[in-house]
Amino acid sequence: MIVTQENYNLILDVDSYKVSHFKQYPPNTKKLYAYIEARKLNNQELVFFGLQAFIKKYLLNPITQSDIDEAENFLTEHMGVFNRDDWEYVLKKYDGFLPIEIKSVDEGTVTKTTLPLLEVTNTDEKLPWLVTYIETALLRSIWYPTSVATISREIKKIIARYLSETTENFEEQLPFKLHDFGARGVSSYESSRIGGAAHLLNFVGSDTVEGAMFLKDYYDGTNISFSIPASEHSTITAWGKDNENKAHENIINQFLLEGKVIASVIDSYDTFETASKTISSELKEKIINSKGTLVVRPDSGKLPDTIIELLNTLSSEENFGYTLNSKGYKELPSYIRVIQGDGVDKNSIEDILISMKENNYSAANITFGMGGALLQKLDRDTYSFAMKVSAIHDGNTWKDVYKEPSNDKTKNSRRGRFAIVQNDELEVVDLEKLNQTNLLKTRYKDGKLYNETDLKVIRNKVEIN
Repeated sequence: MIVTQENYNLILDVDSYKVSHFKQYPPNTKKLYAYIEARKLNNQELVFFGLQAFIKKYLLNPITQSDIDEAENFLTEHMGVFNRDDWEYVLKKYDGFLPIEIKSVDEGTVTKTTLPLLEVTNTDEKLPWLVTYIETALLRSIWYPTSVATISREIKKIIARYLSETTENFEEQLPFKLHDFGARGVSSYESSRIGGAAHLLNFVGSDTVEGAMFLKDYYDGTNISFSIPASEHSTITAWGKDNENKAHENIINQFLLEGKVIASVIDSYDTFETASKTISSELKEKIINSKGTLVVRPDSGKLPDTIIELLNTLSSEENFGYTLNSKGYKELPSYIRVIQGDGVDKNSIEDILISMKENNYSAANITFGMGGALLQKLDRDTYSFAMKVSAIHDGNTWKDVYKEPSNDKTKNSRRGRFAIVQNDELEVVDLEKLNQTNLLKTRYKDGKLYNETDLKVIRNKVEIN
């Protein structure tokens, strides 16, 4: 059988054991109230992102009779349990849309403290179990993009600090200083879309086209991302070792002479020989007269040593030289720069920038390309994301629900229902005692999207100070 398109069935987007939970809550349960929170921030500022896309893609598409039939056929065989009556009720009374309400803080909200990012409750008292049934899909839609956006923004803060210390008027450079190289290193096409989009809240440099399309589809994105012509090893090595200089000259002739920014990888054979002989000698005048910028990429070697040696080579008097900027740091001429794309993560970026500063080089000389460490080397435990029920309604009153394991206080859950308010920082308050604006706003209710946002608004929220 040829599968042309994956058919999504919300009923089957679930951990198996949840299918049995409708029989497990107290018989008089009318409503459940649950929240999602990152319980461990690691001294970082968390960036909330991803909910609107989940709502648009999944919750605004109703379940159908065929979804119910398919789920029954599978789950009856899989575990012997299926709640057909309630799913038929959802289909007939709500046209297949889930009768739940999701409230959240605004996407792009930055928080220094742990707090509930969103809350979920059922709007039909016949279906309290729906609140926790969607945990699998909903939690996944939040923890991954929020984690990527957070990591990307933390790196932006590091780069901004070193730029501000070693050069002036860096604000226009900063959005291009961390380039997303991660598309091929993630687990799926959808991961590249979601993770790539999360990075683009903070930067505009990316080779992950899928991320830009995600923002275009779900967040009305414009001016989303930018990239440049660049070589890879195959476009260099295809010319043969003896003709490596011709390979670099070709990419310069094809693109740089148009006044563009281009990048070329220089470690196919010998990074420093290529830098000194080919780039800084044979092609020097062509680069200088190009009206563009050549960015050289050393793709191997020990960090940060390789970067310092490369900068020393390029900035030597017999090669391109340098100027001292107003803060006293060396800057290469505007037509030659460096990008590091191998072994790049938060720690190595800071190590490189520290070493550059110690060697009197401005951070303006370098851009970073980051792949797996940006989009793949993280999981739900990076910030300890969890969804927990904190209140239950029995038809008369709300009662607190919580967990408090005696052997692990880090897994204690919150009690009751909450509001998020803005004082000096974002704070969690008891919903019953709320006397100021609740920042948890309705985003989805009974098949409709509320308080839609867009990329421009989110980017404004995540800007670093």
